[in-house]
Amino acid sequence: MDRQRLKIVLMDEASSFLRSLPDKAKKKVTFNLLKVEGGIMDKELFKKLDNTDIWEFRTLFNGICYRLFAFWDTEKDTLVIATHGIIKKTQKTPAKEIQKAETLRKQYFENK
Repeated sequence: MDRQRLKIVLMDEASSFLRSLPDKAKKKVTFNLLKVEGGIMDKELFKKLDNTDIWEFRTLFNGICYRLFAFWDTEKDTLVIATHGIIKKTQKTPAKEIQKAETLRKQYFENK
């Protein structure tokens, strides 16, 4: 099976979030991002959030859930733009974080 390769682009806030993580957690999140970039579309790693255009990079490491929010831009290349990240503390993804990602997505396409 031919896997679709894509490119993941981190917005400033997503990049800052990643840099703020402990080294081992940062390595695990980066490893998972590279797996998705290499075409592994596993819903445990990368999942579309219901009723939105937002996707979630998902990493569980040492019992902590790390999330990076993202959206697709397929105009020229297959890009996945990561907007920002959180350490998830509840079962349900906070609506304000999804809304923030939606707002950043809208701004991205307006400014493109």
